[in-house]
Amino acid sequence: MNELISLELDDCKESMSKAVSFTESELTKIRAGKASPSMLDGISVDYYGSPTALSQVSNINTTDARTIVIQPWEKQLISAIEKAITDANLGVNPQNDGIVIRLVIPALTEERRRDLVRKAKEETEKGRIVVRNIRKETNESLKKLKNDGASEDEIKVGEAEVQKLTDLFIAKVDKLAELKEKDIMTV
Repeated sequence: MNELISLELDDCKESMSKAVSFTESELTKIRAGKASPSMLDGISVDYYGSPTALSQVSNINTTDARTIVIQPWEKQLISAIEKAITDANLGVNPQNDGIVIRLVIPALTEERRRDLVRKAKEETEKGRIVVRNIRKETNESLKKLKNDGASEDEIKVGEAEVQKLTDLFIAKVDKLAELKEKDIMTV
C-alpha cells in the first residue's frame, strides 16, 4: 500500500479514537443515580479572578452511593464553589457546614431516567456523526492523493480500510451507548 495512504489511515484511526474517547467522557458527565466525582468535571470556580477547575481547588470524594463531599483547600472558596455548582444546573443543591460541601444525589424517577437515556443517545449520535465526518474527510484526502501518484486501486483499498475503521469505531460508540443506557436504567 502507498505510504501516503497508510499515513492517512493512521491519522483517521487516531482521530476516530479521539472522537470515541470524547464521547465516552461526555457520557460520564450524564449521571446515572450514583454519585461520581466525574459529574463535577467541567465545573469552574472563580479562584482569585481566574476560572479554575473545581478539582484543582478542592478534594472531591464520594462517601456513599448518593453523596459527594467537596472539601475546599481554602475556606473562603465555599461560597464560590456553591455558586459554581448551582450555576452548572446539575439538579442537586449544595449543602455546606462551613468546612465541606455535600451534594446528595436524589434517586432518579422513571421519567428522569428516560430523559437521561435520551440525552445519552444524543451524545452517542454526535459521536457517530464525528466518526462519519472523519471518514468523509479521509476519503476526500485519499482521492487527492491520486495527484501524488497513488493508483485508483490503492485509493479504493484505502477507502475500504477507512470504511472498516468507521464500522469499528461506530460499534465502539454504540457499545458505550448500550452500557450507559443499562447503567441509567438500573434501579
